[in-house]
Order: sequence, then structure tokens, then C-alpha cells
Amino acid sequence: MFLFFSPDAYAQQDSIRQESKYDRRIHRYRKNWERLIPTHTKVQFAGNMGLLSFGTGWDYGKKNQWETDIFLGFIPKYDSKRAKITMTVKQNYMPWSLHLGKGFSTEPLTCGLYLNTVFGDEFWVHEPDRYPKGYYNFSSKVRSHIFLGQRLTYDIDPHQRYRAKAITVFYELSTCDLYLISAVTNRYLRPRDYLSLSFGVKLQLF
Repeated sequence: MFLFFSPDAYAQQDSIRQESKYDRRIHRYRKNWERLIPTHTKVQFAGNMGLLSFGTGWDYGKKNQWETDIFLGFIPKYDSKRAKITMTVKQNYMPWSLHLGKGFSTEPLTCGLYLNTVFGDEFWVHEPDRYPKGYYNFSSKVRSHIFLGQRLTYDIDPHQRYRAKAITVFYELSTCDLYLISAVTNRYLRPRDYLSLSFGVKLQLF
């Protein structure tokens, strides 16, 4: 028994195969762009990022144990001539999460690092010519930090969600490169001299 396929049938099959490849490519294309959509927003108080910092970021990893954040911060002028704006790029890692029941969970350990810069002509990356060579061996514009902290998360009931899926409160203890060097080379310094305590709130969008 022989089956006969007309040329139109073969053309239709070729069209389906091409459409299938096209659909897969478009699906991958859209999925890659969707990854750029931030999954959460944050507000952080202190942490050598500014008095207040507002940011957004992305969760990823098999258990969303990684986060990358971008913040804009505000420093009041205090005794200086003007207020200042900061920008921070932050990488967070949460090794594990513990469920507490009734929608609550905790991350007993968070850690990470971040880079911070202050906008303004009075800060520099490379030492200005007005100083003797080697007078300052560091950049006053860019600081690198490390931190440890903890979090408490509440998963909002699906029937009560409006703008967020979950809300998290957290605190962090951080220090920057200059403070760390000072702590090692100056034994008389106390932890309060080189550690910074900060607090924050995270809204999980999806």
C-alpha cells in the first residue's frame, strides 16, 4: 500500500516545520528580554550608600539565592556645600531559607559585596595632579564593600496581593576597603569605628 502526498502537502509540512523553528526562536528572544525586567524593588537606610537609597534588581538561581541590585542614594549636604547623589551596584547571596510557618520565612545569613560611587567633581578615581605622586594611594570616588546580614520575609496571601508578592525586612553590617585597612593597621579602633549598620525593605514584585 502506497501513500501519495501531493506537492501542496509537502509544502504545507515544510511551512509547519519552518513556523515551528520560527516560533521557538521568537520564544527564546522574548524570554531573554523578559529576564531584563526587574523582579523586586528596595529601599535601604545607611550602609555607606547614602542616607537613603532606592533601588531595583533581579533574583535568579535555582532557588533565587542570588540577587543583583542597582541603587541611587541621597546624601544630605550636612556641613558641605551641597547634597550628593550616589550609585551602588550590589551582589547578594542567600545560602539557604528557613520556613517559619504562616507565610513567614527567614534567611539567617545573607552576604555579598557592592561598589559605590559619589557623583561630584571633588571626588576622583585617579589622584589629581595637585597632590604629590603617591600622596593618596586610593580613589575617593569608588568604594568597595562587603557585608553580612539577615532577613525576614512575609509571603502575601494571593487573594490580598496588590503591588507585591512578598515583603522582606533586613539588616546588614558592612565595611569598606578603607575602613578594613584602617581596622587592620590601627589596633585601637573599635568595631563601631569601621562597621556600618543599615536597614532595608524589599518588595518582591513577582
